[in-house]
Amino acid sequence: MSHPLPALIVVDVQRAFDEWEAAGKRRNNPDAVARIVDLLAAFRASGAPIFHIRHEGTKPNSTFRAECSGYAVKDEAREQAGEPVIVKRVNSAFIGTDLEARLRASDIAALVICGATTNHCVETTTRMAGNLGFDTRLVRDATWTFDRTGPDGDMHSAEDIHAMTLSNLNGEFARIVTTTEVIASLIAMRQ
Repeated sequence: MSHPLPALIVVDVQRAFDEWEAAGKRRNNPDAVARIVDLLAAFRASGAPIFHIRHEGTKPNSTFRAECSGYAVKDEAREQAGEPVIVKRVNSAFIGTDLEARLRASDIAALVICGATTNHCVETTTRMAGNLGFDTRLVRDATWTFDRTGPDGDMHSAEDIHAMTLSNLNGEFARIVTTTEVIASLIAMRQ
């Protein structure tokens, strides 16, 4: 029998992103971390499983290298005792880690994904979760991204990138939901 509650997968809520912003990179969804805090509180209150994902950069200039200040988790999203931290070195939380094995061993069938950034590690992890057969939800107001220049030199806003990523994932790989919807669902499952 599968686990009755979904697992929360918190992707890369690390200080490197604060450093990017301090250096002038512009992001969308300034309340995303507050929504992640809300999700963590709700999952903890429900006794639902939580998995924290950390990115460890391997390139010499990565702000996510383990010895850099950017590798550290943001204080608001810090794990509590008993909540596993899984370190990845590529975009997907399923590649080179034991995340899938841990989920299968606990008979977890449903995942709720949040974190950063929408169009990189969150998207890659969400696509793989869907491909692996998990009932996957991506929390639209608990993820964010940054402005980006395309291959032709066109500037794409973080808002547009976020919206397009959600559109690409919706239906085929995941259901796109809000923090409020996830919390309401958890409360309903407890009753």
